[in-house]
Amino acid sequence: MTAGSMKRVGILTAGGDCPGLNAVIRAFVKTAEANCAWETVGILDGFEGFLVPDGIRALTGRDVRGILTLGGTILGTSNRCNPFAIRTVVEGNDRIEDQSSIVLDRIKELGLGALVVIGGDGSMAIGSRLAELGVPVVGVPKTIDNDLAATDVTFGFDTAVSTATDAIDRLRSTAEAHHRVMIIEVMGRNAGWIALEAGLAGGGDVILIPEIPFQVERVAEDIEARSRSGRTFSLVVVAEGAHLAGGMPITQRVGPDGFPRLGGVGVWLADEIGKHVHFEVRATVLGHVQRGGTPTAFDRVLATRLGSAAAWCVERGQFNRMVAVRGLDIVTVPLADAVRESRRVPPDGDKVMTARSLGVSFGD
Repeated sequence: MTAGSMKRVGILTAGGDCPGLNAVIRAFVKTAEANCAWETVGILDGFEGFLVPDGIRALTGRDVRGILTLGGTILGTSNRCNPFAIRTVVEGNDRIEDQSSIVLDRIKELGLGALVVIGGDGSMAIGSRLAELGVPVVGVPKTIDNDLAATDVTFGFDTAVSTATDAIDRLRSTAEAHHRVMIIEVMGRNAGWIALEAGLAGGGDVILIPEIPFQVERVAEDIEARSRSGRTFSLVVVAEGAHLAGGMPITQRVGPDGFPRLGGVGVWLADEIGKHVHFEVRATVLGHVQRGGTPTAFDRVLATRLGSAAAWCVERGQFNRMVAVRGLDIVTVPLADAVRESRRVPPDGDKVMTARSLGVSFGD
């Protein structure tokens, strides 16, 4: 189906939720309704909506009124549904099945001329594979981790950093009052952007990120050095994927999808640092609070720009591409580029160097 004859387009949100998803949906639907001769169909709960009987809903301008400021997603999402690898149980045994053919049949049944995928690297990878099977796909980058290499920034990141910074600000006052070391664990599996930027914004004294392996003894030494200079408290910001030099990230358990769940490095680090310093050490884990709440003005504007740009991509027949930010402009890049590699913090980049010049310790 060509762009000129298109009558229906599907849109879904997949992977972890983040602030700004509804702003993308709103911008896409409103742009489509005002400028294009096709209707928008929402796929519920990520790709899972294709695999269940009632997994779709119509989306009009009326349906997206008032959602600009809402966190979450009106379409629902899932980070456990990869149609190319569906986990099922047969006679008590786990089995991985490729159900992508069901998705393709459903797309054909619904008469979708294109599919807009709003998600992170995993969702973009699924979208790229569907594109290889002939589905016209447009991607919209979403992740609070800001780790998609094909775009300079992703919506949701600014809100997550603002949330983490606010928490650091609040913990600073209690740390100072009680003369404690406060550890704040933030999200960041493979990339430490949230920890780095929130740590800089909140005046963190130690920032630990996956890209720079640390040593507990070095962190403790730097905290004690602060004490000798008259500072009676310290703030340690640690990404959940940060790990010891030569070690692996701390995991809590294996989830139902078979993958380990990161988390626990904050509490573990508090115990370890407590063995080497004379301060009381406490840990706070922000967890999913970073994903929720009202998106910042920056994220609302960025999400709106990306949602509208995705609609114009569909209208112009620019498929199998992802809308992205390059400098001050919105551009499109091949979906394959979006999933080729992760965007990680450069250990010698300007933000790390800025932090070091201020005396921030990275524990290395």
